[in-house]
Amino acid sequence: MMMNKFDTFQKIDSLPRRKVIASTVASMLSIGLLGSSSNLLAQAISKPLPNYVNWKEPNSFIVHSNTTIETKRSVFGTSLITPAEQLFIRNNLPVPDSSIVADRDAWEVSVDGVKSPRKLSLRELKSMGIETLAMVLQCSGNGRGFFPSKPSGTPWQVGAAGCVIWSGVPVRSVAQALGGVSGGAKFMTGTGGEKLPAGLDPKTVLVERSVPISAMSEALLAWEMNGQPIPLAHGGPLRLIVPGYTGVNNIKYIKQLAFTTKESDAFIMSHGYRVSPPGAKGDPSQPSVQDMTIKSWINSPSPDRGAVKAGNVQILGVAFGGLNTVSRVEVSIDGGKTWEFARFVGPDLGKYAWRQFVFSTKLSAGEYVLASRATDIAWNVQPENRIENSGGYNNTSWSDHAVKVVVV
Repeated sequence: MMMNKFDTFQKIDSLPRRKVIASTVASMLSIGLLGSSSNLLAQAISKPLPNYVNWKEPNSFIVHSNTTIETKRSVFGTSLITPAEQLFIRNNLPVPDSSIVADRDAWEVSVDGVKSPRKLSLRELKSMGIETLAMVLQCSGNGRGFFPSKPSGTPWQVGAAGCVIWSGVPVRSVAQALGGVSGGAKFMTGTGGEKLPAGLDPKTVLVERSVPISAMSEALLAWEMNGQPIPLAHGGPLRLIVPGYTGVNNIKYIKQLAFTTKESDAFIMSHGYRVSPPGAKGDPSQPSVQDMTIKSWINSPSPDRGAVKAGNVQILGVAFGGLNTVSRVEVSIDGGKTWEFARFVGPDLGKYAWRQFVFSTKLSAGEYVLASRATDIAWNVQPENRIENSGGYNNTSWSDHAVKVVVV
């Protein structure tokens, strides 16, 4: 893959900074300025970004592994849209070779379960219509790191999420152009185009997910993210976007889109991403991780920025409702004992985007537990407690997402 001048300079410039940060943390650990609980943070900071995302801003992330890279809470800032350079990474399989984005318009997707099934190139899709929408992209396990049971999987806190703008052709337009969806279809099933490991049953590793057929009404086959071609790391050249649904249902490198009478029998659908009781393994009888529900958290003040100066403080955060619009957000400075309404700031980019909120207050010296609690237009209120499950999925608990800050 060719690197432009910016990529080259960023790569060269980022290496010394990583070494300085890692060295500083190591020194602080050696003299006892950081407790043992900071060992994981030190290890994560010391990991460099893998080559396929070396164009991202290294100081913005906690690198859990080559395929799981989390945005730091303090990085979200005060802009509604998350830049690609700061957006988290979660891949179920290794990223395909960069050759697939060498000629993006030549990429093909098979469309089945319609009256006239056929393959369509990206070039053809671009002639069939276009829509743009802002949407929260969130990993199903975002918030897993707050589970005391320590479920297996990446211990995300809040950074496996971002709000991005997608552009592409509506799935409904594609289906209509091919004669409409065949009768009896109950699901929209997307299949990823990653290269599968040799010697394994494809169904055990294939990224293939089914969502209710109703989701097609606002789904996109997208080729653009935040005004640029979708990066390879985020599913380019073509990604299925299902607004309001967790990231795994937004299929990267989509090679097949089918309207089906049954859910996919791929393992990632039949057994993976199921809300299973603690200690149990996933199976088709358990709820599938699909649409998101009401959630919010505070980004500033953030524990990773140190103590807060006493006086006027702006408490900033984000809230989103999955399939529903957020109607209000409350903020507590005493760990949920009392609540006051926050104010939305910035434009409303639609029900699938997050809303930024601010609560202005005056804090004197001391320790505070800051929490936020969102409500959607259907009067669903963000819960205090998580739903315990073996995969650590769907954590929307406001108490888990609260932050402890010291004011001096």
